[in-house]
Amino acid sequence: MTIDVDGVDTATGTSPASTSAGSPGARRSIMSHRGQRKPAREGTDPAPGLLPDEDLGISARSSWSKTTITFIVLFVLLIFAIVISAALGQLLIPFDQVLGSVFHKIGLDWFPLPDRQFGEETLWDVRFPRIVLGIVVGASLAVAGTIMQGVFGNPLAEPGTVGVSSGAAVGAALTILMEWTFLGPLTTPAFAFVFGLGTTLAVYFLARRNGRTEVVTLILTGVAVNAVAGAAISFIVFKAPSSARDQIVFWQMGSFNGSRWQQVALVAPMCVVGVLASLFIARRLDLLSLGEKAARHLGVDVERLRFFAMLLVALLVSSAVAFTGIIAFVGLVVPHLLRMIIGPAHRPLLMASALGGALLMVVADFAARTLIEFADLPIGMLTSLVGGPFFFWLLRRSRSRAGGWA
Repeated sequence: MTIDVDGVDTATGTSPASTSAGSPGARRSIMSHRGQRKPAREGTDPAPGLLPDEDLGISARSSWSKTTITFIVLFVLLIFAIVISAALGQLLIPFDQVLGSVFHKIGLDWFPLPDRQFGEETLWDVRFPRIVLGIVVGASLAVAGTIMQGVFGNPLAEPGTVGVSSGAAVGAALTILMEWTFLGPLTTPAFAFVFGLGTTLAVYFLARRNGRTEVVTLILTGVAVNAVAGAAISFIVFKAPSSARDQIVFWQMGSFNGSRWQQVALVAPMCVVGVLASLFIARRLDLLSLGEKAARHLGVDVERLRFFAMLLVALLVSSAVAFTGIIAFVGLVVPHLLRMIIGPAHRPLLMASALGGALLMVVADFAARTLIEFADLPIGMLTSLVGGPFFFWLLRRSRSRAGGWA
């Protein structure tokens, strides 16, 4: 009889305990074992250390409840922020009158209409276009950041890594310098969109070799392209007259001042398409997080996924910054915070990031126009003031967890 480490006779498949199961000591041992652990279901071989099926179900329900609560909290906070932002400003409009104006637009005779002079015009011509554009831009930037972090497998990645923001800035600065207006008020946004999209595609194809791209090569190529774009912006600023220089600098700091429904109508469809397309690739991003080799073995075309994801990022970010200018750190802060709360699964994370980015933009825009009386602060400056220290905290946190940088 040969006994292995588990006390099982490898020749007969029985254990010494089973041969003496009739003894009182053996019966007590079996009863004690049954009292500590439930028997596995027929045809299953549970791995050691895993919870029973019932505990796994409780854990899954708890996780789903946490995600649901997060969505509800974000949605409620977003509605609350919208009402606050619409009501407060240089012209104060009571909250019930803000709600009344909205309900009357959809045919419901609820709550009173604004009784202040120009109250209705202020809401629908100034504040609501600005709020809605902030929602669209915030959702676009946050979803783009989530995609980038999934593609690069790094929670510190952001859309600016592939040069889309710096490329858009070059396009906008060029139109301001040359005073091009052949597309009317859409000239600067159109060039910002085209240059942002083109820069991202340039980074991808420059990093591609032998039909493949690597994450490190993409990052380094993005750094090089960002450096070239930064030098181009500096040269344009140097050549521009003082009035154009001020416009370029202000555009780079980002602002929702002057938002109109026409801009919302142009940006919103791209945001919707980008978000829906990101949900389409969410499952493959989950598989990619296992590693490129594992993802390929599971049937994921990594190169096609990476190209499509970068194209989505370029579409979302270029359309977002075309009318507002560069707004930093939204694509970094929002996805990382929500990943810490609801976990790394990309489908709920993308949807939660859209809500979180919209909430952050509405709050930041409200602060930009109310912190200083009769002044409209650049929103990119505010997000950088918050995002910079948060990024530093992320670096220190990652370093302490990893035990230092290699």
